[in-house]
Amino acid sequence: MPEHGPAGSVWQSTVALEGGGADIARARHLAADFLERGRIEYGLKASRRGIDLTQLVVSELVTNACKYAPGPVLMHLLLDGEAVVVSVWDCDPVLPQARAADSERVGQHGLEIVMAVADEFEARRERVGKRITVRIVLTGSDGAVTASSR
Repeated sequence: MPEHGPAGSVWQSTVALEGGGADIARARHLAADFLERGRIEYGLKASRRGIDLTQLVVSELVTNACKYAPGPVLMHLLLDGEAVVVSVWDCDPVLPQARAADSERVGQHGLEIVMAVADEFEARRERVGKRITVRIVLTGSDGAVTASSR
């Protein structure tokens, strides 16, 4: 069940990105800011590992969207208990496929990385384009980082 903020509102954020290279860093920063606000305003517990994995996943998904789909990208973040759900939409209907392992291949490991670190992964076509959704548990063995421990 989604985490709720004031007056039962769901704690989430959606941002439209233009689909350019600068959007990758912007999306990473927006994800970090989203989790930081969750920690400060709602007492979200998140390990450094969980925050880093979220930024890695956001970076990989937005990179792929910018690289393979012309036009805008939508990124949606949602707190779900001790997890964050990251959803990235783009206008290209072709679903991504992880490649077979190849130690000689340089690059193009993004989807493999995302699938390896995600607790849940879903890729689905939409009426227009596709949406990739990933769930990442934010608590981990390195200890939770909360607003009071900063």
